[in-house]
Amino acid sequence: MKKKMLAVLMCTAMAATMLAGCGGKEEASASAEAPAKEEAPAAEAAPEEAAPEAETAKGGDYTFEIIVKSYQSSYWQAAVTGVNQAAADLGVKANCTGPNNESDIADQVNMLNSAINNAPDGIGLAACDQDACLDALQTAMDKGIPVVCFDSGIPKAPAGSVLSTIATDNYGAGATAADNLYPALKDKIANATAPVRIGEVNQEATSESITSRGLGFIDKFSELAAADGKKVAVIGNEYYVNNCKDAGDEASADIIIEVAVPAQTTVELCATEASAILNKADTIGMFGSNQVAAEGILTANGNLSVLGSDPAAGDILAAGFDAGSVIKGAIKDGTMFGAVTQSPLAMGIKTVETLTAIANGETVSDIPTEGYWYDSTNMEDASIAPNLYD
Repeated sequence: MKKKMLAVLMCTAMAATMLAGCGGKEEASASAEAPAKEEAPAAEAAPEEAAPEAETAKGGDYTFEIIVKSYQSSYWQAAVTGVNQAAADLGVKANCTGPNNESDIADQVNMLNSAINNAPDGIGLAACDQDACLDALQTAMDKGIPVVCFDSGIPKAPAGSVLSTIATDNYGAGATAADNLYPALKDKIANATAPVRIGEVNQEATSESITSRGLGFIDKFSELAAADGKKVAVIGNEYYVNNCKDAGDEASADIIIEVAVPAQTTVELCATEASAILNKADTIGMFGSNQVAAEGILTANGNLSVLGSDPAAGDILAAGFDAGSVIKGAIKDGTMFGAVTQSPLAMGIKTVETLTAIANGETVSDIPTEGYWYDSTNMEDASIAPNLYD
C-alpha cells in the first residue's frame, strides 16, 4: 500500500512540474493537495478498485473552457457535439459557452475573461473578432493558461499566447467557391454586352474566417476572369474593397463584384442585403460566405424567386458555405447551385484533443481542416456526406 501511495505522489509531483513548465499555473498547489483528500478511501480500497482511478489519471484530470461564436446556428451545435464527444472519450471536462449572436463581440470577450478567471487547464476559442481578444490573450498567457483557436485564427495574437489554430484554410475555401461558380457563369460572362454583377454577402468584416473566405472568393473570381480577358471591379464594403488584391475600376469593368455586410449577423439582415443585389437586373451570381449569409440569400429569394441552376434561362446562380437543412434542401431542389462545407464536428474534437496534448506536456502545431465543394451531384458521396450537418 505504501508503494501505491508513493506512486500516486510521484505522479502528482510530475504533473505539478509539467504545469510549472507550461507557465507556472496557480492551480498547481491545489492539484498537489489532491492525494491527501483521497488518502483515507485509498487506504481501504482493494487492489482491483484502483483501476478506475488509474484510468482517469491516464486520460488527464483536466478542465477546459470552450468558447464558440454563438449557439445560433447548427454549425456551432455540431462543433459543441464534437467537443463533448472528445471530452467523454478522453475523460476530461469541457465547459462550452458562447454569445447569443456572432455580432455580440463584447459578450464573448467578457466570457473569455471569465474563463481566464476560472483558471482552467486550457481554453478553446472561436473568436468573433480577431482583434477584440488581444488583451485577454495576453492575460491568459501571463497566467500560464494555454489557448487553442478553432474555426478562426487571430493573426495579431501576442506571440506565444495561441499554441495551435485548428481551422479550415478559409482563403482557399473561398477560392474553391469561385473555382466552381465561375465556370458555370463563364459563357454568360463571355456573351454579355454590358457589365454583369456578382453579389457577395459576408455576415461581418471582423473575424478571420469570414474575411478570408470573402477575400478568397473575390481574388479567385477576379483571377479567373482576368485569364479570360475580363476586367473586374470590387465595390461595397470598405474592408473587402481595401483588402482584396485588386479592386479595379468600376467605370471600365466587365464584372462588378458587390460586397455587402449587414449591421448585425442575422439571417434577416443578410436577407435584406442580398435582396438589394438580387433585385439588380445585371446580377448573375451570388456568394454567401457562411451558413447565416447563405441562408440570408435563400430567404431573400423566397420573395424574389430568381435563383436557380440554369444561367441560360436567366437564373441567378448562388454558391453558399457550410451546411444545415435549409442549404442542403435548396441544393437538392436546384435553388442553390452548390456550397463549400467544413467539418465543425472534427474541429470540436481536434480542439479538445489538442488542449489535452498541451496539458500532457506535448508540443503541438496548427492543424488545417479541409473544405469541400458539394452540389446535387456529389452531396451523397461518402467523402462529403459526413460533413453535411443539419
